[in-house]
Amino acid sequence: MVFVANPQVPMDNNIAERRMRNPGMGRKNYYGSGSQWSAKLAAMMFSLFQTILLWGLNPHHWLHDYLNACANNGGQPPSDIRPFIPWMMSEQRKQQLSKPLPELTATPPESEQPQPP
Repeated sequence: MVFVANPQVPMDNNIAERRMRNPGMGRKNYYGSGSQWSAKLAAMMFSLFQTILLWGLNPHHWLHDYLNACANNGGQPPSDIRPFIPWMMSEQRKQQLSKPLPELTATPPESEQPQPP
């Protein structure tokens, strides 16, 4: 009944329930659902992405850069992971990774772009 005396307190906790919905629904659909390794992996990934978000980085951009670094290292994690740890990144790198991922396809030269009739 706190909301009666304090109108700034919402009457329900729908906001919290909606925030828990994705992980709750996801656990039923993730590969390996019900297994220990699946639960540990999901918890690690949720923690990782929440940390990335708390530092103001774009998770899609960050993950793309990290997976590219792994691919360039023969499918293994890079030997130096400091460029991917938010509190060890330079301000310039943080600004770069806070933006949306750049388009992956190159824009054709003007001469090859379709012209209006």
